[in-house]
Amino acid sequence: MHNMFENIPADLTHEHFLDLLNTPNVRIERILSKGHSSPEQGWYDQEQDEWVLVLQGEGSLVFADGQVVTLNVGDFLHIPAHTLHKVTHPKPDDLTVWLAIFFQHADSS
Repeated sequence: MHNMFENIPADLTHEHFLDLLNTPNVRIERILSKGHSSPEQGWYDQEQDEWVLVLQGEGSLVFADGQVVTLNVGDFLHIPAHTLHKVTHPKPDDLTVWLAIFFQHADSS
């Protein structure tokens, strides 16, 4: 048995990504952020859909169309493949624990 809140690195100078499950059809990832945001330039443009859940802390997603969505503990969001987005953290000193599930949507080609 494993626990989402175990083995959190003491040094979180950089975001920490850990694959919890990685199969040909789905990848489940724990992401640890402490004040990290996406780079100023560029966007995430992912080949797969992403379903993300905040387990601890909070973070915001900024979309290319200008929409901003802030996720708090328990909030989740589906991000379709190729939806341009960035991550920002309104509380730079707080740890955010994300659970991200990446999958190929049935209608995607």
